Amino acid sequence: MKKVFSLLIVMAFVFSAVAQDANAEKNKKVKEPEITFETLTHDYGNIMQGDNGTCEFVFKNTGKADLLLTNCRSSCGCTVPEWPKDPIAPGKKATIKVKYNTQRIGAINKTITVESNAVTNRVVLNIKGNVSPKPAEAAPVNDNSSLKEKN
Repeated sequence: MKKVFSLLIVMAFVFSAVAQDANAEKNKKVKEPEITFETLTHDYGNIMQGDNGTCEFVFKNTGKADLLLTNCRSSCGCTVPEWPKDPIAPGKKATIKVKYNTQRIGAINKTITVESNAVTNRVVLNIKGNVSPKPAEAAPVNDNSSLKEKN
C-alpha cells in the first residue's frame, strides 16, 4: 500500500511539472511576434528591358510583441530588397521593397529570404516574370528620292 501511495505522489509531481512546462510554453508563444504577408509571390508578367523593376511585399505583425526584421537577402545581386529597420508594433503593417534589374533580359525567378524574430523566423518571397528586349527604334530612311526628281 505504501508503494502504491508513493507511486501516486511521484506521478502527481511529474504531471504537475509537465503541465507547468506546457503552460509556460503556451504563454511564451502568446507574447511573440508573428509575420503575415499579403502575398508571397510577385509576378511582373512580361516587361520590357529598362522598365521599372520595383515591387512591394506588404506584411503585418499578427503577433503580440514587436516584430524586428533582422535580415532580407536575395538569391542574386540583380535583386535588391529594402526593409524596415525599426520594430513593427503588433497589429501594424510595413513593406519590403524589392528592386529587380530589368537590364537583364530573360526569365525572372528569384527569391528573397526574410529573417526576423517572429515565431516563423524565416519566410521566402518570390519574384517571377520575363524581361523582353526593348524594340529597336526605327531610324529614318534616306532614300534620296527627292533628289532624283529634281534632276
